[in-house]
Amino acid sequence: MDILKYGFMPDMMPKEANGIPARVTAVHKERYELVCEAGTVSARLKTKEYFFGCESFPTTGDFVLINHNPSGDSLIIATLPRKTLFSRRDPTPGQGEQAVAANFDHVFIMQSLNQDFNLRRLERYLTLAWQSGASPIVILTKADLIDDVGQYVSDVEKIALGVPVYAVSSKTGTGLDELSAYMQPGKTIVFLGSSGVGKSSLVNALAGEEIMTVNGIREDDDKGRHTTTHRQLVMLKNGSMIIDTPGMRELGMWDVSQGIGEAFDDVEVFLGKCRFSDCKHQSEPGCAIKAAIAEGKLSQERWESYNNLKSEAKYSDDKEAFLRQKQQRNKNIAKINRQRKSAKKKI
Repeated sequence: MDILKYGFMPDMMPKEANGIPARVTAVHKERYELVCEAGTVSARLKTKEYFFGCESFPTTGDFVLINHNPSGDSLIIATLPRKTLFSRRDPTPGQGEQAVAANFDHVFIMQSLNQDFNLRRLERYLTLAWQSGASPIVILTKADLIDDVGQYVSDVEKIALGVPVYAVSSKTGTGLDELSAYMQPGKTIVFLGSSGVGKSSLVNALAGEEIMTVNGIREDDDKGRHTTTHRQLVMLKNGSMIIDTPGMRELGMWDVSQGIGEAFDDVEVFLGKCRFSDCKHQSEPGCAIKAAIAEGKLSQERWESYNNLKSEAKYSDDKEAFLRQKQQRNKNIAKINRQRKSAKKKI
C-alpha cells in the first residue's frame, strides 16, 4: 500500500528514525487500526514510549512510526508532529484534553435544518475548528426539508464570518457539487456534528457508494441514533479522505485562545476601545461594547455567547484559578452588599 496516497510526505520522517510510517485510521480503546506499506494492520502502543515516556497518544488521522509485526499486533513507537489537531475537554471527569482527530485540511461543521438547528452550538464548533488550524466549512444538511433555506444561510453567515456556508441534501443531491472542490486526492476532511445531522448519509453521497451505515432519527425530537461509534478515517474512490466522528452534542472547551479570536472577530474588534482600560463592560461610562450593542453593531446574544465560551475555556485551562477568582468575586459582591446595608442603617 502506498502511504503517500494517505497524505504522508517524506519530509515528515524524522532523521535517524526507526520504524516505518503509518497512519491511524481508527481507534478502539487500546488497539489501533493503521495503514502502512504492508497494508492494513492492527497495533498497540509501546509501553515504554507512551506510558513512561513523553509521546502524545495517537488519535485518528495521526501519522506514527511502528515496528511492524506480520504475524500479530505491530507496535506504535512514536507519534509524528501534527499539522492540525481537533481536541475537546474529555467528557470523563479529571481526564483533561481529548484528541479527536489530527492532520486534516478542512473541517465540515454540520447542522441539520430541522429542530436540532442551533446557532449557539455552531459557535462552539467554529471556535474549536479555528483552533485546530484547519479551514472550517459549514454544511447545512437536509435542505429538502425547508422551503426557504436562504434565511438559515443568512443567519449562519452572520456568526460564521468569512466561512463558506452550503445548504445540501443527500436525498436530492442539492449542493453536493459545490463540495467537490474540497474533495481532492490526498486531502483529509473531518466531519463534526451532533447525532442525526446526516454525517453518514453525506459521506455515502460524496463517496457514491454506501460505506457508512445510516440510521433514522427519533421522530419525537429530531435527534439521531449514534450511527458512528468510533472515529475512523475512510479513503474515498477519488483519493480524498474523511474522518467521521461519533455525534458530539456537547463540546467542552479546551485551549481555544486562538480559535475564539477567529470565531468572534466581530466581538473582539470592540475590545480595547473603551474609555477605561479596565472596563468590565457593565455600567462603566464610555464602554465600547455597550455602545456597539446599543447601536446595533453587536447583538447581545453574540456578546453573551462570547463571554460564556471564554469563561468555559478559562475554567478548563486552570480550574483552580477559575474557582479562586469566582470565590473572590463572590466575596467582593458580599462585601459591597454589607456596605450598602450598613449605609442604609446609618440613614
